[in-house]
Amino acid sequence: MRMLVFASRNSKELLREPATLAFGVGFPLVVLLLLSAIQSNIPISLFEIESLSPGIAVFGLSFFSLFAGMLIAKDRTTSFLMRLFASPLTASDFILGYIAPLLPMAVAQSIVCFIAAFFLGLTVSANVLLAILVLLPTAALFIGIGLLAGSVLTDKQVGGVCGALLTNVSAWLSGTWFDLNLVGSGFKSVAYVLPFAHAVDATRAALAGEYPSILPHLVWVIGYAVLILVVAIAVFSARMKSDSQ
Repeated sequence: MRMLVFASRNSKELLREPATLAFGVGFPLVVLLLLSAIQSNIPISLFEIESLSPGIAVFGLSFFSLFAGMLIAKDRTTSFLMRLFASPLTASDFILGYIAPLLPMAVAQSIVCFIAAFFLGLTVSANVLLAILVLLPTAALFIGIGLLAGSVLTDKQVGGVCGALLTNVSAWLSGTWFDLNLVGSGFKSVAYVLPFAHAVDATRAALAGEYPSILPHLVWVIGYAVLILVVAIAVFSARMKSDSQ
């Protein structure tokens, strides 16, 4: 119950900045429309809507790192969290309280992305629902990265790391903009050590109905998400102890 009250407060804080949320949802849609327009004039297999929409959905979720990081960093810099440390909330309660409002927003963004894709020619099928479900670990991963960054960085630093660096790194290493095979085996190997390309491939497999191909990629994403969230809780717990002294 205490965690849910804290989550409710975080929801209100997020909704106080509608412009930021609108940018996070709107920018991926603009990219989707732009690349679809390129596809209609210069046919590129990578930009076909069945391949493009999963990549844009993953790209859109990267903005939730910024939302999560800014939320927790601002709470730290305003000493709001320090006052809450006197409450019975544990580090896990705090992290879950930040995740709870962000995860439904991430799902909503994915739904909006695929609805837009329907108007661009994506076939309406039950596989879209599966793709949205497959995106949940990716959403948790990006939110976890944001919470970890917000636990150790200031809000300005979070803006640079999660807003500029992470969104670009995840986009370029996910295989959304170009075929990773075109860059070389070394670049591709590095990309597949990280979770972003696996997130896109798992979502593409789900959308295409290639069910056996989903799990091998999804395991990577889930593994990274669990690791990041565990580290975020540990770091936040250490912050609680140091700030309470």
